Amino acid sequence: MSYEGAAIEMFVDRAKIFVAAGNGGDGRVSFLREAYRPLGGPDGGDGGDGGSVYLLADPQLHTLMDLRHQVEFRAEHGEMGGRKKCTGKNGKDIELKLPVGTRVYSEEGLFADLSEGGQRVCVAEGGRGGKGNYNFVTARNQAPRKATLGKEGIERNLLLELRLMADVGLVGLPNAGKSTLLSIMTAARPKIAPYPFTTLSPNLGIVRPTEYSSFVLADLPGLIEGASAGKGLGFDFLRHVERTRVLLFLLDCTSADITADLKVLKAELKRWNPDLLKRPALIVLSKTDLHPDGTPLPKGPWKHTISSATNTGIEELIQKLWKLLESAPVPTVFREPDELPSNVPVRRDESEDEWD
Repeated sequence: MSYEGAAIEMFVDRAKIFVAAGNGGDGRVSFLREAYRPLGGPDGGDGGDGGSVYLLADPQLHTLMDLRHQVEFRAEHGEMGGRKKCTGKNGKDIELKLPVGTRVYSEEGLFADLSEGGQRVCVAEGGRGGKGNYNFVTARNQAPRKATLGKEGIERNLLLELRLMADVGLVGLPNAGKSTLLSIMTAARPKIAPYPFTTLSPNLGIVRPTEYSSFVLADLPGLIEGASAGKGLGFDFLRHVERTRVLLFLLDCTSADITADLKVLKAELKRWNPDLLKRPALIVLSKTDLHPDGTPLPKGPWKHTISSATNTGIEELIQKLWKLLESAPVPTVFREPDELPSNVPVRRDESEDEWD
């Protein structure tokens, strides 16, 4: 396998997992039996609580690859109550680390949005431990032979979708020069080749408009007509563009119909999520070094022209993007997945909460 192929497989932005919290331990029915204490009485302890499952947003992670092979996570069950009113041991919690930008869906819809580093969310709460028989002593019943079962922990099927946290998203048709522009504006080194669909997974780079400021630029897979319906790399691209605050439309000035190219890009974004077209955007003509000398550039809604080969217009572009970001709001409207996880049936009858 080539290095490029390995890198593509390492980027996983969608995963389905099953999480199960631990059941609470059952309460114990027991009576104290010790020398010289003939009437020790009930001493059955409470059961321990089941472990819970938590998700933690880790800024050091950038892919869901760790969940590609392990898809089931179960926390420990609580232990049964002991004698002498000893409470059973609690089950250990599980903490799954996920990249910042992961959206978590359950059968009911969006469950959590891990948009900040260090954010911690409980997705499956452990069951409470049952009560031991010493809890049921009354004046009329000094020797109860009753205890309660521990409650079952929550079980869920979850869908995880990673949407990269970037400030500016490069939007363009395949082979429009997006990867080259990223390599010029940042220290990133994406794969660059003279054929379409060179970029098969998103690439991120840090742009520094001033010495003490920066923003994240995302080079996303090329967009084609029908991408919103799944053609090409449509879903892989469009999921990530939703997180960006500013859109940078990159148009090839050597195209036969630049205006038509722009219409295709905007139409696909609108079909995927109409809110995308409400965000601040900059339309730029690229590859001006390939335009015939002495021939005027075509007129249109674009206000800026660049050439990554000669670095023409790059610094001006960076400053314009930085100015747009100063007032760009954080995105809050996202497209929901077409299919949510199925519900998990309860395996124990909840009415059976006592035993003797």
